Amino acid sequence: VLKLFKSLHRTRQEVFKNDTRALEAARQKINEEFKNNQDERSEEKINELLKIASDVEVILRTSVIQAVHTDSNKI
Repeated sequence: VLKLFKSLHRTRQEVFKNDTRALEAARQKINEEFKNNQDERSEEKINELLKIASDVEVILRTSVIQAVHTDSNKI
């Protein structure tokens, strides 16, 4: 669980690099979700939550695009 938690935060830092607002929002959401489920004892539910977290990391790495303005009319 801790390994996945750290991995999500590393992914967040890479994907939202130089976007302080998105970095903070993602940090809060990751921490909130893990905190809300920290007392979960059902092995089945834990495995389901870990799968969801793993899927989120894959989606962040493969589907999120950060655009940067290079000129007044160009991104």
